[in-house]
Amino acid sequence: MKIKSIASVLMMMGMMLSMEAFAGTHSHNPGNGEEWKQKMMSEKIAFLTTELNITPEEAQAFWPVYNQIWKEKDEAMEAVFKTGKELRDAVDNGKSGKEIAKFLDAHLKAQEKQRELDTAAAGRYMEVLPVEKVAKLYIAEEKFRRQQIHKLHGKPENGSPKKQ
Repeated sequence: MKIKSIASVLMMMGMMLSMEAFAGTHSHNPGNGEEWKQKMMSEKIAFLTTELNITPEEAQAFWPVYNQIWKEKDEAMEAVFKTGKELRDAVDNGKSGKEIAKFLDAHLKAQEKQRELDTAAAGRYMEVLPVEKVAKLYIAEEKFRRQQIHKLHGKPENGSPKKQ
């Protein structure tokens, strides 16, 4: 029982250090959603830790890798959103075909970089976790995403509206 308590304390410390590391990678500009991002990441860390049954030793190696990958993926997603907006604006504002082609190319390159990061992430995770836990990570991330969508829409996980 004592070992479980020590493991739990170490795991919580690892999560807190991870949250601090994550928080340090983002600016704290009120109004830009950083509070929301931090809250989501805290919930996600707790959820993933439970779903993957991460040991304290695994947590120490995994969370810095996960945070770095998440930062890279977040930056890639921002680039996809930015280039998508630029492409829409170019089309909506009647830019020339040559200009639209430039924005389309930039958008497609941003999407490709995002896919490359997603593909490379699995290999990086497998350097610090067994393949079974890496597979569980992808399943758990999707489960977490779905839970957040249902929560946002005020529905339980099965998709039916909440009873009042």
